[in-house]
Amino acid sequence: MIEKQPRIALLIDADNSPASKIDVILAELAKVGVTNIRRAYGNWKKDGLKGWEAVLHEYAIRPVQLFDYSKGKNATDIGMVIEAMDLLYTDQPDAYGIVSSDSDFTPLVMHLKAKGAQVFGFGAKKTPMPFVNACTRFLYLESLVHGGVLADSEADRKGASKSARKPAAAARDDADAADEPPPVRLDTAALKQDARLVTLLRNVVESAAGEDGWSTLGAVGQQIGNQASFDPRNYGYRKLLDLIEATKLFELERRGTQVVLRDKRLAKAART
Repeated sequence: MIEKQPRIALLIDADNSPASKIDVILAELAKVGVTNIRRAYGNWKKDGLKGWEAVLHEYAIRPVQLFDYSKGKNATDIGMVIEAMDLLYTDQPDAYGIVSSDSDFTPLVMHLKAKGAQVFGFGAKKTPMPFVNACTRFLYLESLVHGGVLADSEADRKGASKSARKPAAAARDDADAADEPPPVRLDTAALKQDARLVTLLRNVVESAAGEDGWSTLGAVGQQIGNQASFDPRNYGYRKLLDLIEATKLFELERRGTQVVLRDKRLAKAART
């Protein structure tokens, strides 16, 4: 019997999100479940959305027209909130993917999570922290430039063949993405200076510790996911283990198939 997969509603603020990232966004959501609702919101009469128009059919995304009724006011945010609430009580998806860099969605995310839905956010590094922290997990789009399922060489070959077939608008969007700098991997000094990260890791490792004072990496990852919007790729690391090793704040041991760790401060105290 095939296990039922979580249903995901992907809502895209096309006004301030790059179309060139849609493939990696969908790849990320595919790790969670099936994205059977896909909608992109904006005023499609604007030239700035031509890049999105070029990929709508390819990725089965439904465009939703939202006119700018008042100059200087963004109707997209309000329209997305209304449809997200409508979906919550009609289709009742298990999770939402929200693509935007706008903090206006923070109350929406908090409400969706309170009703039992997971919310996966995607946006630029300029995204305000209240929105980032409210999500179940938030990924910076800049950190997904080289992300994806395919190996780099295969992805490059497929990307080259697809770019030859893409309309000019989509090609321009991809060119803009190619100009972006690669994701920055923070070194040990920079990681240690991130007080929020250090506090989070130390508190979770301590909370997940067993009677022997060691925590399993699996338990640490699960507790982080339960309490914070966190992804190691936002710091330039593909895996949580790589990030933890880079901080040099913890002792790590391999016990069979498990990795266990403890705070170096506690380890030092135990030896004295």
